[in-house]
Amino acid sequence: MFTTRPELSGTFGMVASTHWLASAIGMRILEAGGNAFDAAAAAGFTLSVVEPHLNGPGGDAPIIGHRAADGHTFVVCGQGTAPAAATIEAYRDLGLDLVPGTGHLAAVVPGAFGAWLDLLARYGTLPLAAVLAPAIGYARNGYPLVPAATRTIGTVADHFAEHWPSSAEVYLPHGQMPEAGTLFTNPALADTFDRLLGEARAASPDREAQIEAARRAFYQGFVAEAIDAFVATPVRDSSGRDHAGLLRADDLAGWRASEESTASIRFAGRTVHKTRAWGQGPVLLQQLAMLEALGVEDVEDVDGVHAVLEVAKLAFADREAWYGDDTDVPLDTLLSSAYAAERARLVGANAADGLVPGSPDGRIPRLALVERIGDGVVGTGEPTVSSAGLSPGDTCHVDVVDRWGNRVSATPSGGWLQSSPVVPGLGFALPTRAQMFWLEPGLPNSLAPGKRPRTTLSPGMVLDDDGSGFAFGTPGGDQQDQWTVPFLLRHLVGGLDLQAAIDAPMWHSEHVPSSFYPRGHVPLGVAAESRLGADVLDGLAARGHAVDVVGPWTLGRLSAAGIRADGMLVAAANPRGMQGYAVGR
Repeated sequence: MFTTRPELSGTFGMVASTHWLASAIGMRILEAGGNAFDAAAAAGFTLSVVEPHLNGPGGDAPIIGHRAADGHTFVVCGQGTAPAAATIEAYRDLGLDLVPGTGHLAAVVPGAFGAWLDLLARYGTLPLAAVLAPAIGYARNGYPLVPAATRTIGTVADHFAEHWPSSAEVYLPHGQMPEAGTLFTNPALADTFDRLLGEARAASPDREAQIEAARRAFYQGFVAEAIDAFVATPVRDSSGRDHAGLLRADDLAGWRASEESTASIRFAGRTVHKTRAWGQGPVLLQQLAMLEALGVEDVEDVDGVHAVLEVAKLAFADREAWYGDDTDVPLDTLLSSAYAAERARLVGANAADGLVPGSPDGRIPRLALVERIGDGVVGTGEPTVSSAGLSPGDTCHVDVVDRWGNRVSATPSGGWLQSSPVVPGLGFALPTRAQMFWLEPGLPNSLAPGKRPRTTLSPGMVLDDDGSGFAFGTPGGDQQDQWTVPFLLRHLVGGLDLQAAIDAPMWHSEHVPSSFYPRGHVPLGVAAESRLGADVLDGLAARGHAVDVVGPWTLGRLSAAGIRADGMLVAAANPRGMQGYAVGR
């Protein structure tokens, strides 16, 4: 069948990501003798430079890795925590019902830089200087600014000029709007990376000691000091008022990336791995389990698409009721086949309204008060950005497999140029993930000091018992664990290759409240690519879905890289947006 580009195959290494430069840099590291963990980190640092509207070194980065030598599969949690001063009362005292989506009050500890360093220290082989060099080069010497970045800058340019001068200094050089495709530099970010490397080299000639010294310089040194000083200065946020933030240097000093186990289920004879319920990753597993209970294999007709939409509502309702950085999440029950079968029986012939979480272990679910949910714009493929920097979230993704069979799936995000002002002298912004907390006590995702917000970032890994399998993922906020469902069904059950499964028409439900301020949603809403076809689209509408037909190549930006049972390495990347690419040989 026709695909927009071939599924790549080879024997040496594969890298797929949301930006061709990051994919090329990952491959450069593999060619230099690095492994998949080195390559993923280099690609991740590169993404933090060349896609500043989608991520930054001060953002967030959950990573799933698989070490082939011993079959060890793990999560590196690069999701930073809420500041020690971030209590519900602190926000209530400011007259807020929701954490603002932009500015200092939304800031949590920057996790991305620490996560990449942790991955390098534990599993990489190359020195930090070799892995950071490409990102420094692009920040110092320039890179072509993608059209989406220039559109974002244009949308918030007036806001920068009036309220965020440190961002205007970086993104409106000489007071001018940068043009798409022109060479763009961020010398302040290059200086920050160079200084981190300088402190690492001065500390020790040892590779691991240098990585730790760079981490210390970031989280306990000059970076933390600059962040502390800046966040104490009030800036305009989405509340329409100026607020100082709660993040302090001590919050950075007390945090470091952690390694933990994945959440997983068996599906179609393989094991599917996601992060645990401090992120939304398990909703993918819940959807797959329900679809297997329903016997859904074909998503090319209205019955299959309808079933996928309905199980998404059920899984995401459980996310709202049960997920969070909480030791009391009943995850084992939520992922059990018995619970999936019970939930699947709720799928009817027509679109269901309302949020219907389940009662795992007989517990009574509780949802956030609906009157606190706003009417914000729900994003599609490239989420809308408001003139004040509000966005329903978007991000980057990278997948790597090397010749030894090591695999990495990573979804770096946050620190968006549009949502938080650039820290003066550092060249990057802070993450705004605290907007995902509820300012309502007693929920699994209620705000508390030192707690991780329930992130939407959701890398994935599929592994077979013979050692084959692939890393996968996509940007897209709440949609990440919807777009991957038809992709996995088409590939694992329908037999399409990775590229064909990525190219195929996509859709998602907009029924469940967004994780992003102001928590907008569209009751019964469905966004669907026109290529899904009139029969399916009309059939969905007849079943009560409020269908919004969008462009033919609009939804989903998946990539994947892995190893087949015959030992061949494979990779594929999304053509939507015209910047994702897979490379390999």
